[in-house]
Amino acid sequence: MKTIKTLFCLAVMFLSVSAFAQTLKVNPADFHGAAADKKSYKVVYQLNTDDEKVIKATMKNINNALEDPRLKGKLEVELVVHGGGVAVFKKDQPYETQLKELQGKGVILAECENTMRERKISRDELFDFISYVPSGNGEIIIRQQQGWAIVHP
Repeated sequence: MKTIKTLFCLAVMFLSVSAFAQTLKVNPADFHGAAADKKSYKVVYQLNTDDEKVIKATMKNINNALEDPRLKGKLEVELVVHGGGVAVFKKDQPYETQLKELQGKGVILAECENTMRERKISRDELFDFISYVPSGNGEIIIRQQQGWAIVHP
């Protein structure tokens, strides 16, 4: 008799779990992404390459995030540049207009001073509207511990 009761209980549990699992399935047509239910969001975009495609993709990603209707008016963005990424801030490169547009939208543009020292780059070679941090990696570490999301396109 105990065996029948045990089997019956197991069958009921299986059917209950199966029915519950069916209710959790999301119809793809009904899914519209995560809800931005927080008051604010913070993100650091890391750029450490001079690859033109990556530079352009990074700036496009930042703009896409700023224009996401769920994040509109809730997003704080910092672009941390180190290593080869310093190319984006050089006066002889074609990114000034795009960078000024990002900065106009509130994006912090931060260059790693370690990179400048290691590559013997002076501030005169870079746009005068950018900011500086002692180290790009240090900035990313600190921001991550402060709860900022880190994106490395």
